[in-house]
Amino acid sequence: FGGKNVGPLGGGFGAPGGWETNTLVSDVTTVICLDDYHLNDRNGRKVSGLTALNVKEQKFDLMAEHIAALKSGKSISKPIYNHVNGTIDTPETVVPTPIIIIEGLHPLVDSRVRDLLDFTIYLDISDDIKFAWKIQRDMAERGWTLEQVQADIEKRKPDFAAFVAPQMEFSDVVISVLPSEISKESVGKHLKVKLVQKTDKAGLDPAYILDRDSTVTVVPSATSVKSEETCGLKLASYKQAYYGREVSVVEMDGKLTDINDYVNVEKLLSSTAAKATGELAAELIKVGAKSPGSMDGTGLFQTLTALKLREYYEKATGKTVTA
Repeated sequence: FGGKNVGPLGGGFGAPGGWETNTLVSDVTTVICLDDYHLNDRNGRKVSGLTALNVKEQKFDLMAEHIAALKSGKSISKPIYNHVNGTIDTPETVVPTPIIIIEGLHPLVDSRVRDLLDFTIYLDISDDIKFAWKIQRDMAERGWTLEQVQADIEKRKPDFAAFVAPQMEFSDVVISVLPSEISKESVGKHLKVKLVQKTDKAGLDPAYILDRDSTVTVVPSATSVKSEETCGLKLASYKQAYYGREVSVVEMDGKLTDINDYVNVEKLLSSTAAKATGELAAELIKVGAKSPGSMDGTGLFQTLTALKLREYYEKATGKTVTA
């Protein structure tokens, strides 16, 4: 759900969460991991026979109670799920900040929780990309065989389809990560990324290319936007039906080779929520070319969504976040 990409909202996180806490806190923003609301620890799930994806393994009553309390300005005593050893540790106190971000597998499942959220984002990674990335990670870093990787993915598919994927219907923004349609490389090397935006969300003005009501495809010149020879770069925007409602979609297929060329990519986009010309590109360039996803649509649309979040926050609160 992209909860930690909140730079444009203002304030930096003093320190990353370690194994003893999953919560990140800055002067204006708190990021809460919903894994802390697992019903059972790792051993308990072995007894229940259920995965952490199953809604029966979540404490939705406590989740709703805590989010409501934070939203009303009250502190909470929140459990901590220890990802290192799989235990549920001593609770921590979380005090409210102006912005509360929750991230995890089930933020939109329970209607009580869903109704408390002002702006919702879903990160949708296709099965083909999950498989390609998991092979890269688990075979290279964990020494798994290809068969082990395949078995692990297949084991989780039914629960993911039943309990996680349906939340896309309730999301204001969906970032979909798909295999490239123009790449000559193997699946996973290059990506096609879509930014799916509700058109009827109050306070959300969807981004688009050239004309918000037209279907537009743009292939930038090689001199203005340099890309990898085996892929190239293509952008598009259009409207479509999505879970029975109209959405506005912007997509980018391919990968840049020079991060500074985002200056020219930004010129193609309208309604980015940037406060100054070039701010979107500047945020990407500041993160740097070595940051994961920074050279393709994942970085572009996460950053654009962060600008949209800032714009929404300012409209909703009347407060100004310094650019």
